[in-house]
Amino acid sequence: MQTYRIVVGFDGSDGGVRALSWAVAEAAKQGGAVQAVTAWQWTEPELGAEVRAEHSRMAQVSLEAAIIAAREDHPEVTVAGQAVPGAPAEVLTEAAADADLLVLGSHGHGRLFHAVLGSVAEQCIRAAVCPVVVVPVPHPVRPPAEPAVPITTATY
Repeated sequence: MQTYRIVVGFDGSDGGVRALSWAVAEAAKQGGAVQAVTAWQWTEPELGAEVRAEHSRMAQVSLEAAIIAAREDHPEVTVAGQAVPGAPAEVLTEAAADADLLVLGSHGHGRLFHAVLGSVAEQCIRAAVCPVVVVPVPHPVRPPAEPAVPITTATY
């Protein structure tokens, strides 16, 4: 019997937390399991192996804490977690190669941010071989706009 498998990207952000919570709730509905993946990149090789190992350990501890919190409402859902070194989009799409669904959080950055730095979500959407769900981070509630004043038409 094959289980419905959801891979979710977790980076510690609000978007990552919301994506993990959504994935666990969806797995509960589908009778599936979740694989939570934190991808991290090491950009300071001169700091040494000990610092790299500590960075990896901290990523795993953060992920495990998030999994515990996400399972509170759905303790029946199996959630496995792993912290993997590598480029996030590559790590996530590889992990989801045989998954039923890939779930990511949105960070809500503007167009300039995406144009300059790219977006993990965009890269995953283009490269994934399974459906991808991007869970949005809510924007602050704004007061409703004033209604437009009707324009009266004059007859000439």
